[in-house]
Amino acid sequence: MIHAFLLAQVTKEINNMTVKMPYQCFINGRFEDAGDGKSYDTINPTDGSAICKVSYASVEDVDRAVAAAKESFENGPWGKMNPRDRGSLLYKLADLMEEHQEELATIESIDSGAVYTLALKTHVGMSIQTFRYFAGWCDKIQGKTIPINQARPNRNLTFTRKEPLGVCAIVIPWNYPLMMLAWKSAACLAAGNTLVLKPAQVTPLTALKFAELSVKAGIPKGVINILPGSGGMVGQRLSDHPDIRKLGFTGSTPIGKQIMKSCAISNLKKVSLELGGKSPLIIFSDCDMDKAVRMVRDISVFFNKGENCIAAGRLFVEESIHDEFISRVVEEIKKMKIGDPLDRSTDHGPQNHKAHLDKLLEYCEAGVKEGAMLVYGGRQNLCGWVGFFMEPTVFTDVEDHMFIAKEESFGPVMVVSKFKTGDVDGVLQRANDTEYGLASGVFTRDINKAMYVSERLEAGTVFVNTYNKTDVASPFGGFKQSGFGKDLG
Repeated sequence: MIHAFLLAQVTKEINNMTVKMPYQCFINGRFEDAGDGKSYDTINPTDGSAICKVSYASVEDVDRAVAAAKESFENGPWGKMNPRDRGSLLYKLADLMEEHQEELATIESIDSGAVYTLALKTHVGMSIQTFRYFAGWCDKIQGKTIPINQARPNRNLTFTRKEPLGVCAIVIPWNYPLMMLAWKSAACLAAGNTLVLKPAQVTPLTALKFAELSVKAGIPKGVINILPGSGGMVGQRLSDHPDIRKLGFTGSTPIGKQIMKSCAISNLKKVSLELGGKSPLIIFSDCDMDKAVRMVRDISVFFNKGENCIAAGRLFVEESIHDEFISRVVEEIKKMKIGDPLDRSTDHGPQNHKAHLDKLLEYCEAGVKEGAMLVYGGRQNLCGWVGFFMEPTVFTDVEDHMFIAKEESFGPVMVVSKFKTGDVDGVLQRANDTEYGLASGVFTRDINKAMYVSERLEAGTVFVNTYNKTDVASPFGGFKQSGFGKDLG
């Protein structure tokens, strides 16, 4: 079996190493072509070239994968395994991911456009941490003993058990392909479930490499199944499938609503949804200006080319410092190096895929048309390449009614509105005037103001004098139409 999947790989000499990439569906411990033989090209956003052909899973493939996961859960060794032994396998899988971290980061970089240094530290680094964290939870999932009225004199005893659900489906986005896989599947596996995962159609390669490493780690067949393909076909069938007990999804709010509806109609399967965001970041005049400028450039807006669900989608800057703040941010942006994500000195790689770049350019056109001030960027930047590069972009004078004030760009677009000096309650009202509630942030040296604002911001996470600091031990999730349920923690 191991030889079978080792043969079905594409090998590339890239980034000073040999990279081996599986490209078929992974079902019941084996790599195999889609049942109907269909495949598609996965594209390198740096130059628009095809990396390789990848199997395009069909509805029949979904049914086979779910049947394998069900069989594995009900009758295989995974369901009978001691939780501590299950943890040992997950630790081994994390060790293998670490062993292959440069290869995984290179695959992530060429498939998603992530800058290699970021892919290594965050995309892959946090994935490894996530598996180690949840491996440690395997033998610590426990119930309670509850005193009840009938406990005496009949010596009745009530206790609770936490049991795995069974087969879980996971549907993940394209911005952090491996990390989103890890966030959802590590917890799922630690609890003793089996899973069928659909990576984003445009970024399937690290998920398939992960499947290969899971076999080497000794994870039993059928526990993990990976199906590259379309959301409309694979994702929809997973939502509808009667043998799936839970579906975890990260992606857009409209698709999340569709999934929730399908899950309810089919068999009332549980869902957890991490959806869109338009996270407000409030910059007060008493902030540490140097830190605020640095954070905005490096991690709040332009991190991972802005393809970040908790990106600061809208900045509110106090009037008295607004002009200086914008001027300093633009000066810093001009220093960012745009280019080949495998180059260690690159700050800003290509957008994930062509359709997304086109959508971002339309977003910027809408901002200009509505009267926002385009201070910097807003255009495609080829920088000598033929890929999907976009300039980091800054809009000011953004009014609350504008499209770019309300809608998420999911790209390197900084949307800035000013607020009257001292008007804390006014800016809070504007910051909360959104259907999203994923994350938020505040920069101020005044601890009382920081606490007042953070208590009143309607978001799952509030960052104070920092941004984008997620950790495997801290729960992550949103309010309102940003979804429900938590990852991590």
